[in-house]
This record gives sequence, C-alpha cells and structure tokens, in this order.
Amino acid sequence: MNLPQLASGTVRHTRLRPVRHAFAYPTLFLLLPMRALHAMQARDKPFAHNRRALFAFHDSDHGDGGDNALAWLDAMLAREGIHDADGEAWLHCFPRVMGHTFKPVSFWYCHRQDGSLRAIVAEVNNTFGGRHAYLLDTAAWGRELRARKAFNVSPFCTVEGGYRFRFMWSGERIVARIDHDDGEGPLLQTSVSGTLRPATPAAVRGALLRFPFLTLGIVARIHWQALRLWLARVPFHSPAAADGAAPSRLQVTR
Repeated sequence: MNLPQLASGTVRHTRLRPVRHAFAYPTLFLLLPMRALHAMQARDKPFAHNRRALFAFHDSDHGDGGDNALAWLDAMLAREGIHDADGEAWLHCFPRVMGHTFKPVSFWYCHRQDGSLRAIVAEVNNTFGGRHAYLLDTAAWGRELRARKAFNVSPFCTVEGGYRFRFMWSGERIVARIDHDDGEGPLLQTSVSGTLRPATPAAVRGALLRFPFLTLGIVARIHWQALRLWLARVPFHSPAAADGAAPSRLQVTR
C-alpha cells in the first residue's frame, strides 16, 4: 500500500520586475496517497484525518470544501473528460498545524492504474478567501506545462499572462515549479521542493516540534513580503471580487 509521506524542504520566490525581490524559507509539506488514505483505518493513520489535532489533514481544506476532496477530484476529472486517472491520486499540500491552515498552492498528481501520470491539478488559494483549480492535461514529469492565468493571487500582479509549470519526482526528492509570465515576459519564479520520508508518528512529532507555527509563519511571511513590495513602490492592484471564486464556488481552468 502507498503510504503518506512527509517532506522538509524550501520554498523559493523571485520577482524580476519592476524591482528584483527574492526570498527562500524552510518549509514542511505532505504528499498523501488519497485513495490509500481514505481506505486506511483511523488507527493506522500517522496523523489525524478530518478531526481536530495539533497536526492534521482535513479534506475540507481542498476541492469544493466538502468532506471528501477525493470525490470532488474524481467528479471534476470526469466532468472534464478524463476517465483514466483511476490510479493513485497523490496530494502535495500543507497540513493543518495547531488548528490553522493556509495553502497558497496544492498539487494533485493523478495517475493511471499502471502508475503513469495522467494529469495534474494545481489548486491555488489567495489571502482573500478565493480558490481556483488549474487542470493540466497530458502531464508528464519534467515537461513544461502551461495554463492561462485566471485568478487573482497577489495584489501586486494583474490577472494576465500565464503560468509555466514543471514537476519533478525522483525517488525521495520532489520539486514543483511555477513561473508567471505577463505581457512583458517572465515576472515571477517560484518553487517548492523537499526530501520525502514516510510520515510515521515519530516523524510527525518531530515535524511538529520543528514547525509548531507553520501556518501562522506562512501567513506572516506573505504579509511581510507584501509590505516590502509596497515600500519598494511596486504597483498595487485592488483585488476585484470577480477575480477569484470562493471555495463554495470553485472554478476550474483547463
């Protein structure tokens, strides 16, 4: 059986214009075999699933906000004409820590029964409560995948241009990269990478000790970097309600 994985690594972000602005932070994330996870008995899971705990995963933090994110994924793929992603669906995401959660981006790696990669879904959240999913069809590890930007993520960027995605998973190492291009060319370069290990109860306890304020740290760093951009006089664009849907009205771009 596929087992939940825990990864410690680094998130990187570089803005190229109108001023160069870059940072890198240590981070922690999960890689969850969602079909196997839903089939496991509660006593066999290395962390809390859909219940309160210091370290937990909740389905409602993904998809349409319901209590079964895997069912949402399968229904969305079927609606979009993808019927052969019936193998394991690995979810690359941040956990809930100390009851708090915020996930700037999560990735669903959807496989066929033979283990080959069929599609990837990039699920994006913003600080205004919106959520949007980008469906990347005919996905492959290491291949550049493109999507038109359709969702307001940062008030320091407009909703224009597109994304270039690249994903690599080799053994214990996983990397997800997203570059944003606007009408003038490359604008943002971002990535999250880490080294995987089984999410045993001992590994989860160690991660909790190392990152007790993971979620609060993510939110604080987002606002700190936003302040730095504002002080650098990077143009600020007021977010419009039409730029992104709330989780209960999740939109999908293919």
